Amino acid sequence: MSEILHDSGLDLIFREARTHNSWKDEPVSDVMLQAVYDLARYGATSANCSPMRVVFVKSPEAKERLKPHLSEGNVEKTMSAPATAIIGHDLEFHEHLPRLFPHTDARAWFQGEEKTKHREDTAFRNGTLQGAYLMISARALGLDCGPMSGFDPAGVDRTFFAGTTVRSNFLCNLGYGDPSRLFPRSPRLEFDEACEIV
Repeated sequence: MSEILHDSGLDLIFREARTHNSWKDEPVSDVMLQAVYDLARYGATSANCSPMRVVFVKSPEAKERLKPHLSEGNVEKTMSAPATAIIGHDLEFHEHLPRLFPHTDARAWFQGEEKTKHREDTAFRNGTLQGAYLMISARALGLDCGPMSGFDPAGVDRTFFAGTTVRSNFLCNLGYGDPSRLFPRSPRLEFDEACEIV
């Protein structure tokens, strides 16, 4: 690929993008949420396993179901967000591999009790990766993000994923952030502090 994003695109997705905790009173449409997913699904996963599953919490009723499982510091920001994505991963993702990765019998790589840990690790790793793609997609389409890990995963699983093989990973509020409520950006590690070329 010979083209690169211009600075405006890089700013939108990374350099100027911030984690938002306060939101403008502007709704996020179902069409927008579908567009976010439709873009994110193109991100790479191992053997195209695509384990991420998302519940977009928008309605007042659904928000009330989510509220008891939030850490105290995450309640207000989540209740005021237009939407909250519960980003989970399906532990039985491999059942879709005959369709998603038809080149070989990839489902067999994950079948059986002896492969439970491999299956769980793959689901978590690639589901997390897809959650990051989802955030990048949301930013690329003009939404702001507020990712969080302060919640009770078991409670969220009982409430939103009961009877399924999906487990929650993290939450991400989505909407149009209020820039006037942002804190100064926190520092990031420099290349030499975080990376090594060998």
